[in-house]
Amino acid sequence: MIVITGATGNVGRPLVQALAAAGEQVTAVSRGVSSADVPEGVRHRQVNLADSASLRPVFDGADALFLHDTGAGVHLLSPQDILDIAKAGGVGRVVLLSSQGVATRPQSASHGGVGRSFEDAVRQSGMDWTILRPGGFDSNAYAWVESVRARRTVAAPFGDIGLPTVDPADIAEVAAVALRDDGHARQVYELTGPALSTPRQQAEAISDALGEPIRFIEQSRDEARTQMLLFMPATVVETTLDILGMPTPAEQRISPDVEQVLGRPPRTFADWAARNIGAFR
Repeated sequence: MIVITGATGNVGRPLVQALAAAGEQVTAVSRGVSSADVPEGVRHRQVNLADSASLRPVFDGADALFLHDTGAGVHLLSPQDILDIAKAGGVGRVVLLSSQGVATRPQSASHGGVGRSFEDAVRQSGMDWTILRPGGFDSNAYAWVESVRARRTVAAPFGDIGLPTVDPADIAEVAAVALRDDGHARQVYELTGPALSTPRQQAEAISDALGEPIRFIEQSRDEARTQMLLFMPATVVETTLDILGMPTPAEQRISPDVEQVLGRPPRTFADWAARNIGAFR
């Protein structure tokens, strides 16, 4: 059995679907998971990962774990406690969804510090481990849903600076391979898309998929900061803006790891937009 934390998120949801379709026994874990959120036949458990003791029955009979290290309240989690309980329950393999920022922004508490604590715990767990370090997600474009629906506009800073954002479905497929197949123990995979993609180009891709024009509005850094502070802590906002506006060469590097693991190129942002355009209509 494979336990998936963050099972209703942008990566967890397609991962649960892929594993269930492959005939694996899956337990989907999320703070708000319900039977409507997971495929038929998948066991679902509503669990707060900060309450480590509540995880004991979740791991009984499990042999692999997908651990998602981000989200609200991540600073309250004890990765060592979670992994100890998983190991005691029989789990011998863990795949961690970490972040590229562990390597590219090690001085940032929000991007590097928390991720490093989870990675260190996984490495020291005594289990077979694989670490996934994606950059920015294509699904971050969901932040534009309301403005596209209401005004057919996209507002973002640094309109012509590109990053190789990755499709969450590709992350999920890599995770599924690492959870099911041998040969991925002690590997760190950096996951990116196939090309640099700017906010302006992403708006054009959504426009093409929608079949209607979308106007791109370039924000100043201050305008973007004001908007982002509505749903992000200040320290996270500043580091995020630095990545978007002044990416390091490592953050703009296109990694071969998705293709090496899956045997095909990663999906483009346009692919993601076409599959998810219903959200923008």
